[in-house]
Amino acid sequence: MNIEEMEMEEIREKIVSLYSEKKYLEIKAILTEMNPVDVALLFDEFESDRQILLFRLLPKEEAAETFVELDNDSQEAIIRAFSDMEIREVLDELYLDDTVDIIEEMPATIVKRILKNTDAQTRASINTLLKYPEDSAGSIMTPEFVDLKKTNTVEDAIKRIRRTGVDKETIYTCYVTDESRHLIGVTTVKELLLHENDVKIEDLMETNVIYINTHDDQETAADLLSKYDFLALPVVDMEQRLVGIITVDDAMDVLVDENTEDIHKMNAIMPNEKPYLKMGIFETWKSRIIWLLCLMVSATFTSMIINAFENQLSALIVLTSFVPMLTGTSGNAGGQASAVIIRALSLKEVDYKDIFKVLWKEFRVGIVCGVTLAAVNFVKIWLIDRSLLGMSDITVWVDLVISLTLVIEVIFAKMVGCAFPILAKKMKLDPAVISSPFITTVMDALSLLIYFCLATAILNI
Repeated sequence: MNIEEMEMEEIREKIVSLYSEKKYLEIKAILTEMNPVDVALLFDEFESDRQILLFRLLPKEEAAETFVELDNDSQEAIIRAFSDMEIREVLDELYLDDTVDIIEEMPATIVKRILKNTDAQTRASINTLLKYPEDSAGSIMTPEFVDLKKTNTVEDAIKRIRRTGVDKETIYTCYVTDESRHLIGVTTVKELLLHENDVKIEDLMETNVIYINTHDDQETAADLLSKYDFLALPVVDMEQRLVGIITVDDAMDVLVDENTEDIHKMNAIMPNEKPYLKMGIFETWKSRIIWLLCLMVSATFTSMIINAFENQLSALIVLTSFVPMLTGTSGNAGGQASAVIIRALSLKEVDYKDIFKVLWKEFRVGIVCGVTLAAVNFVKIWLIDRSLLGMSDITVWVDLVISLTLVIEVIFAKMVGCAFPILAKKMKLDPAVISSPFITTVMDALSLLIYFCLATAILNI
């Protein structure tokens, strides 16, 4: 059953009460009724020693499903506390790709214990999956799938599914291979159930199969699953032999990880997979300080521009009052365009060949936005800054300089914001890196240059 936040708190309090009274059977009954995902969330509320005791109360199958959902620290604590027999019982219930995911995040001592408690065939499969490059389709696939032969009948196929399906991650989609394991077709349990027992698989299978190579990017696999609404995607090696499948739940994990990474990069933070509250102060500092240092140093260009126009600023101090507004507006305008284009690139709505179309569109958007902002700003400065706040140094010409700067900088900001991510993608860089903080720094310098050049030309200072 699904657990709401308030209900989860009530369950936690009830379990704490039962735990203090040592009523473990009642706790087990509560946990057994819960979804493993909710059980894992509940475990996060407890200390490590209590987690281990509660975990031991779970039935084997639910314990394995819950174990997969726990964070790395909890998984490591459980493995350290468990006997070899207990570890073996959990591992026997895990799908191979989940076991590999756990191994990749564990220290060497824990990995040795895990491998020691698996059979030779499982160890060989684990080692094969671990050899694939990180972030590749092969690294997230599972070799546990249903394969059929084209000469099989529907009756043969259903018998095979019944016999082997319990160990497969999904049985709905079945793949057809030849004697050399080359992928030649695909069918579904629905098709099998809708045909007579003596119909051969080759007569009902789909031969136009969408697949992915083991060394292709895992994000490409997730995109294909999303695009075609598949429950699973076949993975083949360089010889087109079927070696595994990627299921939709694995694809969702990839998309969550990629989106989280992009959000971090777009806000000048080094990616980190740990939950926020489990990250220490030093880890948080390390993930942020490098980009902050880079952006701080790059802001030197802004200081150089201000120093270059020091005499002009001294002649008309009121110009300084509007620098924060102008730089903030240009950064915001560039950030808007950047965010939209990064999303469009990730969804493959635009590509490098579309750069001039994108620039032309953002140029026109920049004109409309800039003129609107300038018109409102012109009236605001005259009525509020000059009349209400008594800034008598503001003249019509000063107001005009500020408003013209807004128009020009917003146009430039929109074009820079859309161009940088596209160019980054073309140069095989992550567009998320060329994101709001970086674009803001560039536009700060550019907007100040525009501002002071216009002021010098129009106000003769």
